[in-house]
Amino acid sequence: MALAARIALLVLLVAELMDILDQSVVLTALPAIQESTGAGAAAVQWLTTAYSLPVAVGLITGGRLGDLYGRRRILLIGTIVFTTASLLCGLATGPGVLIGARMLQGVGVALMIPQVLATLHVTFEGQNRSKAFGLYGAVLSLANVLGPVMGGLLTEADLFGLSWRPIFLVNVPVGLAVLILGRRFIPESTVQKADRLDLTGMLLSALATVLILFPLTEGHSHHWPLWCFAMLAAGLLALGIFLRHQHRKQDNAPLVPLPVFRSRQFSGGTAAQLMHGLLCGLFFMTWTLYLQHGLGMSPFHAALAFVLLSVGELAGATIAAKSAGRFARRLPQTGALIALAAMAAYGLQAHAAQQDLTLTAMTAPVVLIGFGLGMVSGPLADMTLAGVPHQNAGSASGLFNTAMHLGIALGTGLTALVFFTTTGGSPDAGLNRGAFIDVLWWVGALLTLLWALMFCLPKHANSRTD
Repeated sequence: MALAARIALLVLLVAELMDILDQSVVLTALPAIQESTGAGAAAVQWLTTAYSLPVAVGLITGGRLGDLYGRRRILLIGTIVFTTASLLCGLATGPGVLIGARMLQGVGVALMIPQVLATLHVTFEGQNRSKAFGLYGAVLSLANVLGPVMGGLLTEADLFGLSWRPIFLVNVPVGLAVLILGRRFIPESTVQKADRLDLTGMLLSALATVLILFPLTEGHSHHWPLWCFAMLAAGLLALGIFLRHQHRKQDNAPLVPLPVFRSRQFSGGTAAQLMHGLLCGLFFMTWTLYLQHGLGMSPFHAALAFVLLSVGELAGATIAAKSAGRFARRLPQTGALIALAAMAAYGLQAHAAQQDLTLTAMTAPVVLIGFGLGMVSGPLADMTLAGVPHQNAGSASGLFNTAMHLGIALGTGLTALVFFTTTGGSPDAGLNRGAFIDVLWWVGALLTLLWALMFCLPKHANSRTD
């Protein structure tokens, strides 16, 4: 791999790291943010949902924009939006401003993320491509747990008396570096024939996503009034209209190239990615509240728990990267089973020890949970997108990433049903411990579905399913 290609890969991976890291960086800082801004239980949910929702809404459009107008160009525009929004987050004085800035961050991410996968897909070939996707999976795994670690450490350090604010301000110099190096080293790529953006499809997809996710997030705090169910029904109707519109547009520049779903490999892999996002959104938010409220850990010690998870996840992702696709679906399926077994062991341990569970005692199951999840991300992305034609790379990458972020948003919304219903947003230790143990049953079911859906991926290396 040439030096310029290595630098381009590094910049793309840093952009991905920055995007995913900010999904989870608020987790260990949530209690401090609550205290300094007066945010309630609903606002706490929206600090993550406000980020995930515009990402889920905009990823398909962001992918298509990259196909039509240049993937490097849209990546850099998204980086500008994200970096500016991060600065606004760091300067926010109340929950309303912070939630608004988080939404703007999500808009920037919706433009950035599809370009990363699409550029990897069209730039690298053969063994280099598998290695690039392996590194992508390692970075994805690392970012998911590095965010809470950074959130806890930076909040505990209270740099310059800024409390939680440096978790966002750190993005500013990193974003500027991505802009400078990305403009110099990332190759530009588009489809050969650029068509108009499907504005009607874009509006319909955004409408359907908002109508489905908003009531799932807000329903619990309003005791599930009739309008929540009316919005859900309207969202499903809008989704049906969107799919019908896309079917009619297949020969005239659709937002979503529906033929890619004819491949069992792509449709099954995308569904597995949705389950992956669901379990991450549900587990990571409730885990940080369990560690701090249920076990009385400080943000620093909660961050150490995430370090344990990250060590395991990085080890699993490294094994996946080094395998470079040799084991096909067996590798990520094995990872899902390891995570499932470790999650069950952790649940039994939490139930038996209650408030006496220590960081040292939970080391083995937590590391194994991370190890299993680390074996999933890179191979899942590589095998799902392997058979997608280059002209649909942006749209397919947008769809794949939409599944992840839609899953995270749904998982975060699910916390209202399976966690906050029990705790009511209270910091009571016993309530938080009991609610978290209940959550682990849901996470186990999602891991089982993830494992089953990966049967749609190739059984043998270098093979494709249709």
